[in-house]
Amino acid sequence: MQVIVVDRAFDPWVELTRYEQTLPKGKIGGSVSFVGTMRDFNDGHDVTAMRLDHYPGMTEKHIERVCQEAVDRWKIIDALVVHRYGEIKPNEPIVLVVVWSAHRADSFDACRYIINYLKERAPFWKCETTKSGADRWVEHNSQDLGVAQPIKKQSSSSN
Repeated sequence: MQVIVVDRAFDPWVELTRYEQTLPKGKIGGSVSFVGTMRDFNDGHDVTAMRLDHYPGMTEKHIERVCQEAVDRWKIIDALVVHRYGEIKPNEPIVLVVVWSAHRADSFDACRYIINYLKERAPFWKCETTKSGADRWVEHNSQDLGVAQPIKKQSSSSN
């Protein structure tokens, strides 16, 4: 499991491919990846840039903890999270989450769990620059039905 928090643009596919080379051969039956990119709008405002702030060390520990929770809840082989901070422009990747497992359902569920945590509770602070040039701090993330739904691990036994 690896968590990388960077202040530069990154290529999600390069990061995924690089990390995938370290994984055990023949054990993976499914992988799920999610790439979040910056939109040029939010809450009715045109947005030209965003600055993400964080506390180095603390942020990584929080993300590592949620990845470990995913490992504990689902049968996953490994996970990778790459998250930007600093100045970000529309269409640039902000986050990459990849989960590998023997079966696709575990990868899907664990990836959704991790990205929902990042969207809802990760310790990042957003300041957007609007088209008018004004800066505005984002107090909450925009509504996302994926975040609003609690994720429950399904029982592997039949009743």
